[in-house]
Amino acid sequence: MRHVAVMSLTSSVGIMAIFIVDFVDLLFISMLGNAALAAAVGYAGIILFFTNSINIGLSIAAGTLVAKSLGAEQKSEAREYAISVMVVGFIFCLFILAGVFYFLDPILTLLGAEGEVKTLATSYVSIVLPSMPLASIAFIGMAVLRSYGDAKRSMYVTLAGGAVNAMLDPLLIFTLDFGLEGAAMASVAARISMMAITMYLLIKTHNAIARINLASIISHLKNIIAILLPAMLANVATPIGSAIMMREMAKFGTDAVAGMAIIGRMTPVAFSVVFALSGSIGPIVGQNFGAGNMARVRTAFVDAIKFTFVYIIAVAIILYFTRDYIVALFGATGIAAELVMLFCGVLALAFFFNGIIFIANACFNNLGRPIYSTYVNWGKNTIGTLPFILIGASLWGATGILLGQAVGSLVFAAIALWLSLKVMKQGGGSQKPSEFQQHQRLHAVQNRKH
Repeated sequence: MRHVAVMSLTSSVGIMAIFIVDFVDLLFISMLGNAALAAAVGYAGIILFFTNSINIGLSIAAGTLVAKSLGAEQKSEAREYAISVMVVGFIFCLFILAGVFYFLDPILTLLGAEGEVKTLATSYVSIVLPSMPLASIAFIGMAVLRSYGDAKRSMYVTLAGGAVNAMLDPLLIFTLDFGLEGAAMASVAARISMMAITMYLLIKTHNAIARINLASIISHLKNIIAILLPAMLANVATPIGSAIMMREMAKFGTDAVAGMAIIGRMTPVAFSVVFALSGSIGPIVGQNFGAGNMARVRTAFVDAIKFTFVYIIAVAIILYFTRDYIVALFGATGIAAELVMLFCGVLALAFFFNGIIFIANACFNNLGRPIYSTYVNWGKNTIGTLPFILIGASLWGATGILLGQAVGSLVFAAIALWLSLKVMKQGGGSQKPSEFQQHQRLHAVQNRKH
């Protein structure tokens, strides 16, 4: 278990740094003393989370194709793939951008936003969303850096974006008095800085980008789409689940949505080690599976679950004894305060079920059964969410939604655990781990914030 713990704790440092900026971002907004602002960020976050899933799919496509070409010592082809995915991604994002803007009002209405909150969310999204094509270049560029074995610089790009965001937030929100729009401007500046730094590193450090060539792009289009579509399908399930949650929570008012937004920013900070664990356990499982050592695969799997359990208990205790301070820090009142208090209690313990799902999905991806990961992810975020939160809401109101989500996670954690043990008993699948499965969680975690 020591090996699993060390890898997870080390990886979590970078992940925590990324999401702390998100956490502080909402904290600054909460200091303005208007719950509608935090609620607006919650609604906007769902839409931006969905668009970022598109960019994550593009980054996975780039990382997979470039890594494969480099592995075959086809450096020229790798450079062509890098620029081809960037061009395809930029154009694709323009279409997504246009579609979201055209349907922005009905989308926010569908999520449950109305009145002042809807106006604020529209303003926030309208500022951040146009930078989506630029963000796609940064996402793709970081994936290419990782394909060249330069994971350190790739993480530095993300941290640099976070630093820009953190420095500009207080200046734009408070000093220049832009408020919520200032937070949106800071996010745009962070995306632009990430794109600029990424392109500089790709060109100056690795000479990893070819010149734009239309014929080359067209010839690579089929391979790009073949990876892009399943990657997008796998990643879009989570924002859909979040949208379902947000729509039901909106029925209980602005304070309830604000509480959800606070919890959404706290979760990846508090449980960064669990997110990192899912990326760390994959290579361990994959290497032992490749060596035919299923006994060590099972040992790693069990150790990961044990470590997750211990970590969750420790975090839950800390959250429980600091819950009053956290509520005061965000100025949460009413239902928002109730939800945050609930999260800092029993719901923190329930995150153990999500940890099991993360670990199981990493095992599926590295044991030749990647489709199981997709099934579990979509199942948890649809039939594992909607009926449970509806029942919870009918029984206990807004808090029942969170409790219902926890029960749904328990059900799918049990399913994921059963499937994992079954796959290991069968000796794994026939499909060997590809670059897609090996890097999917890393792409998703590192790029989720921006």
